[in-house]
Amino acid sequence: MQSYKPYTWQWSELTSRAERMVNDVLSKTDRLSALKTILGVIDLTTLSGDDTDQRVSSLCQTGIRFKNEKLGIPQVAAVCVYPVFVPLVKKELEGTGIRTASVAGAFPSGQSPLEIRVAEVDWAVKMGADDIDMVISRGKLLQGDYDDVFEEVQEIKAVCNQAHLKVILETGELKSVEKIRKACELSLMGGADFLKTSTGKIQPAATPEAFLIMLDTIKEFYEMTKGVRIGIKPAGGISSPEEALVYYALVKGVLGDEWLNKDLFRIGASRLAGKVYDEIIELSTV
Repeated sequence: MQSYKPYTWQWSELTSRAERMVNDVLSKTDRLSALKTILGVIDLTTLSGDDTDQRVSSLCQTGIRFKNEKLGIPQVAAVCVYPVFVPLVKKELEGTGIRTASVAGAFPSGQSPLEIRVAEVDWAVKMGADDIDMVISRGKLLQGDYDDVFEEVQEIKAVCNQAHLKVILETGELKSVEKIRKACELSLMGGADFLKTSTGKIQPAATPEAFLIMLDTIKEFYEMTKGVRIGIKPAGGISSPEEALVYYALVKGVLGDEWLNKDLFRIGASRLAGKVYDEIIELSTV
């Protein structure tokens, strides 16, 4: 594995840094343009135990309807569901350009034998998933079994074929700067295409502090590999335009405008898209 620099930021320093960066970036940002970017990078998500074909189908149609070429309003980036709904989502989104995303690999706990987790990912990809959102084994990472975490990402990546692999760190369970940083490093070296904060099933979910650690590691990886760009996805509890703008600003502040597109930036949300769309319409008609 490649060697990363020592990471010396403390949690309180990350809080202050995030606040300064967000205020600075947003003071120079056109809100309407930023909201359009945010809508276009949303992974519209439903991950409930009572999900039905009807609910999933309705979510797909909602994602498609946002697009308005006259006003320059994009559609969402993807619809994210459990594996059993992948064939339905693939059919509903055919020809739209919206990606089919699936959590897989014993989401949200990751507490299943690796061969079973790999098999679930393999099935979801064969059913048409364009993106796979996997979870790492947080217990293994917390007890220091770093090779196991690296190998699980590597093995799951191997069956993704052309599908993008988003690796969920579940930063709220890792808690410390050191553990979040280590999870980032192992995931990137294992082949992650994206780093993702959270499953949305625990609190805290996405936080600016954890997100900054992830952004810093992606930037270092980019420099270390001389140009390999890795995507990033905050998820969990992001339900208002103001919250989404925080993560937009942090991406812009650390990684720059090159990352502000659906190929390198996603936001996982179930309630955000409609609110962003409504504000875009309001600002567009002023």
